[in-house]
Amino acid sequence: MAEEDKIKTTFTTMWGTFYYQVMPFGLKNAGATYQRAMVMLFHDMMHKEIEVYVDDMIAKSKEGEDHLVNLGRLFDRLKEYKLRFNPAKCTFSARSGKLLGFVVSERGIEVDPDKIKAIRELPPPSSVREI
Repeated sequence: MAEEDKIKTTFTTMWGTFYYQVMPFGLKNAGATYQRAMVMLFHDMMHKEIEVYVDDMIAKSKEGEDHLVNLGRLFDRLKEYKLRFNPAKCTFSARSGKLLGFVVSERGIEVDPDKIKAIRELPPPSSVREI
C-alpha cells in the first residue's frame, strides 16, 4: 500500500495513544457536499450546457453539432479535476430517458407515467365524504 493511501486511524493525547475502530463522524452531509462541489466545478456550464444533480450529469444541446462541443467541454472539465464516469451507468446518444422521476425527451420534460400510476388508477369519489 502506498504511503499516501494509508488513512490515519490513531491519535495521541496527554492520556495516551488511541485508535479509531469506527470513524467518529458519519457521512450525513456527503450528498450536499458533493452537490456543492459539482456546482463549484461546473458553475459556468450549468443550466446552459449541462445539468448536474448529485451524481447525475446530462449534457444537452439544441443542435446536434453543439452537442459534441458540449460533451468535449464536459470531458475536459472532468479530466481537469480527475473525475471519472462509471461506463456501466453511462448512456450516450439518447433522445429520451427517465431522470429523477421525469421523462426527458425532445418534446420537453414530462411526468413519468410509472410514478403517477397509482393516482391515475384511483377510483373516482362516490360520496361527499370521500372528496
